[in-house]
Amino acid sequence: MPGTAAYLVIGAVAAVVTFAVTPIVGRMARRFGWVVEPDERRVHKVVTPDVGGIAMLIGFLAAFAVARLWDTFDPLFARNSEPRGVVYAAVLMFLVGFIDDIREISAPAKVLGTVAVGVLLVYFGVTMFWFRLPFVDVFLLDPQWVPIITVLWLLGMTNAINLIDGLDGLAAGIVAIGAGAFFLYAQRLAEPSIGMLTQPNIGPLVAILAVGICVGFLPHNFNPAKIFMGDGGALMLGLLMAVSTSVVGGRADPNTQRFVGQTYFFLAPLFIPLFILGVPILDTLFAIIRRAARRQGVASADKGHLHHRLMEMGHGQRRSVLILWAWTALLSGFVLYPAFTRIGSIWVPIGLAALSLALYTVLHPRFRARRDQGSELPEHSDRKSTRLNSSH
Repeated sequence: MPGTAAYLVIGAVAAVVTFAVTPIVGRMARRFGWVVEPDERRVHKVVTPDVGGIAMLIGFLAAFAVARLWDTFDPLFARNSEPRGVVYAAVLMFLVGFIDDIREISAPAKVLGTVAVGVLLVYFGVTMFWFRLPFVDVFLLDPQWVPIITVLWLLGMTNAINLIDGLDGLAAGIVAIGAGAFFLYAQRLAEPSIGMLTQPNIGPLVAILAVGICVGFLPHNFNPAKIFMGDGGALMLGLLMAVSTSVVGGRADPNTQRFVGQTYFFLAPLFIPLFILGVPILDTLFAIIRRAARRQGVASADKGHLHHRLMEMGHGQRRSVLILWAWTALLSGFVLYPAFTRIGSIWVPIGLAALSLALYTVLHPRFRARRDQGSELPEHSDRKSTRLNSSH
């Protein structure tokens, strides 16, 4: 199977192509009017193209083509229908989001499109084999359940990424970190000394492609963003994460236990997407609960997301994004550390890092607000008394 260096080359191709094509897509979007205007529920202040997913799709397809033509990746493509299924599904998933970007289709129509993509994945065999319930058992999926699980998994991942796409660079950065960590995790499971991953497995390739297109898009998307990925890009990233997690986590052999006493490796294939994508998944759950309480549709837009709450606490766009990136990196480290060290007791360093980040997130804006308030009040008081005196 391809080595890590070969995968990194493919990721670099995706990044370079995406980076180079994005400005062209931005100019084309302005010409055709594929832009979003500022309004009361958006944080950007200028008219901005929102079809950056086109550049991401081009970068994905270009890098995928390089992998297909590279002899090193022949074991992944020989007599294997899954790569074609991933390409077709990525294009279709992008089109669903792209149509919504330029025409605003209804939420049921987007769900129907996502279901169609899920059925396409099932048709080409891009599915899970096992489904793991923590502390219960590992279940071999009955063929009748495979389509349902695949569609639900895809719906969950695409909505998670789409909902977190609210600040410049947030979704692209989180997916880049999460997919990068997942790629390393998949490569670790595939090592001959561990042998927990059935080969050939397209999961690592899909994960590194997600990393590449995000890294290439980020320089244009970080605050102040010159272009947004739109629903087309967000839904496609959700698809790539759904595919990589399902074909890795859902295919890791439950009967192969090389790490004695490491219960983590029994549970990791289920927990890995939850840990690595913890921020957007939590945001999805909070958004559903929040909108249900207000009797709104799940697709209704508001300013109650985690990133909006961070900004209300006093963080600017860049700091809010960096904080959520840091949380994602922390969750990824939590997953990867025992995988590479075989040390299970990592609660102390992870706990300290989490506490430090939480204190910075919660307390820093208050201290800054108090400091600013303390420095502004006397000046404000003096100006007020001066105006009063002059008026008399």
